[in-house]
Amino acid sequence: MKILAIETSCDETAAAVVEDGTKILSNVVASSHLMHEKYGGIVPEVAAREQLKCIIPTIEEALSRPGLKGPQGRASIDAIAVTIGPGLIGSLLVGVEIAKTMAMVTGKPLIPVNHVLAHMYANPINTIEFPAISLVVSGGHTELYLMKNKKDLQWLGGTLDDAAGECFDKTARLIGFGHGSGLAIQVHAKKSTGIKLPRPLNNSTLNFSFSGLKTAVMREWAKNPDPAGIAYEVQEAITDVLAKKTKFAAETYHAKSILLSGGVAANLRLREKLPTAIAPPINLCTDNAVYIASYAYFRGTPVDWHDTIAVPDLSVEV
Repeated sequence: MKILAIETSCDETAAAVVEDGTKILSNVVASSHLMHEKYGGIVPEVAAREQLKCIIPTIEEALSRPGLKGPQGRASIDAIAVTIGPGLIGSLLVGVEIAKTMAMVTGKPLIPVNHVLAHMYANPINTIEFPAISLVVSGGHTELYLMKNKKDLQWLGGTLDDAAGECFDKTARLIGFGHGSGLAIQVHAKKSTGIKLPRPLNNSTLNFSFSGLKTAVMREWAKNPDPAGIAYEVQEAITDVLAKKTKFAAETYHAKSILLSGGVAANLRLREKLPTAIAPPINLCTDNAVYIASYAYFRGTPVDWHDTIAVPDLSVEV
């Protein structure tokens, strides 16, 4: 089964075709990261306008890859999947409306997808031993799930205020590394014996809170403006908390596997602290349409295109 997936939940415009949930036939991402750099963050209206420009060329490129041509030279797909939330409403509407139009015109089934849940399907689900603990650490979400099998998920805990990715990015901007520079923190981190930051909610609860850590970073920066030292310590603080809670959840639920996914799953220090965890390739950690298609295959349910709507505050609890 070949699924065309569309992902426009934030500032990326992505389309992919995946066969049977695992075989990537195409994967196209148009990024507007550099455009948002000058604003110091994502401007929702600007992101949506850029996606309007990119969405059709992105889909066309995804469908033009070798091996996708059917009768009359047209791309051969069996279903369409699209992110409906959570995310920025303007951005979501771009993807949802074009997916609905394609479903109406082609008669193909339309599968709505929760992109936070879908992140974990960037992992090789066919090879996972269950039950598994899945840590999803994307820009605005830090969530822990129990995966009982390929379809059955249970939310265990998550973000109470700021997510890990937000703390990384806001720290990066504060200390001069620019917008979306969690990677810059990893690259420039260098231990300083004079800097020590708190590990928020570093206990047995499976919820996360990083707003206090942001405040601590601001106070430390005011008295000790050492970018490399603060980068090191904030990375240690965030990854200490993520690793500890994930290990605790795995022990509590007798997990046979630990999964990482989401943008922060690309962080090498986090991977070092969870050495047995399964994580996607770096290019599948950030927003893309491959995991949207995979989720749709393993867990999605087709709906009438008339009933498909964008839901910016779509719940991540299951």
